[in-house]
Amino acid sequence: MGYLDKEKTDKLNKIKRERKIGNLDSPKNPFDYYEREYGTVPRDTERAPFQWVSEVAYKNVHRIVARGYDTTELMEEGYGVIEVLFVDYQARIPTVEEGQMLNYVMIMALEDGLSAPAAISRIVARSKTFLTQACGASIMAFGHAYGAYSAFGNRLEKYLKLAENGELSMTEAAERLVRENLQDEALGVSGLMLKDPAARRMIARAEKLGVAGKYIEFTQEIVRAAQALSDSPVDVDMLGATGATMLDLGFTPEATWAILAVTRSFAAGAHYIEEVEREEANRLGQELSPKEDYDGPADRPVPPLSERDKHAKSAICRTPEEWSVRFEDMKKVRGSGFSIVEEIEDPSKKSGIKKVGKL
Repeated sequence: MGYLDKEKTDKLNKIKRERKIGNLDSPKNPFDYYEREYGTVPRDTERAPFQWVSEVAYKNVHRIVARGYDTTELMEEGYGVIEVLFVDYQARIPTVEEGQMLNYVMIMALEDGLSAPAAISRIVARSKTFLTQACGASIMAFGHAYGAYSAFGNRLEKYLKLAENGELSMTEAAERLVRENLQDEALGVSGLMLKDPAARRMIARAEKLGVAGKYIEFTQEIVRAAQALSDSPVDVDMLGATGATMLDLGFTPEATWAILAVTRSFAAGAHYIEEVEREEANRLGQELSPKEDYDGPADRPVPPLSERDKHAKSAICRTPEEWSVRFEDMKKVRGSGFSIVEEIEDPSKKSGIKKVGKL
């Protein structure tokens, strides 16, 4: 430990000075690089050293402890995964009714047939990859519209705070939320569940178990406001029912996103296994895409380079009118991106998280 003695330091610096490594001898450097010490810098006792610190859990040769509870003892007492989720995310053992409600939510979220995450899991499976990669790909399908629990929950908390602070009544806060976010995919109210009672059943179950609280109450106000402002029939959807229920169970929007995304990966694993067992793997170039499934420009000859100028078109527009005409024409070219409505805000902020790191 400590620096090299001066003789060894001078010898090393002399060798490097003679070699003239890069720009290390530049007079613009704020210090003479070839006069620097060698060896271990003494410990800075005034600053805490880097270390991993967690209040979630620890493990030694005797036990794994989560939030103070020995996990082996939790299992021996008869507690299950549902209860330990409350322990991990909220540092508490839930009531029987809360455990039953989370079990209900997770079962409803676990399987959704051939939904986007399941389909992605199957597509990845066809390339003969690992199950964990397929499940990871399925979770990545949880975008700002599909499974947007974080965006939904953070918005709910933002507007509900207006009512709790006395700035607006709960009804007024709900009406403002809807007016400002009516077209947002993560509103939690839409026309998706008009014929499907699953979302309404979840809220009814929460009310029956006595775990429905201010978030479900506020969501119901949002539904009424949306029904009054929308041009088409709407009702609470699964995102709204699930997100509000999880918040009333005490989970944050981010915890909800994590728990339910991983819950869905259980089903994605089953879809992966079935795909592997029922279908053959696809090798690169094996699967054909027939012309019958193509609706682009008709087949046309490739012009010789000598006639390139007769066929080439510049993308440069000289006037706003030319640009407008080209923009509208390019909207008809699917895959060009011209029909996509650009995000004005940073897409990463769609989650509703206002900052990263320590909250």
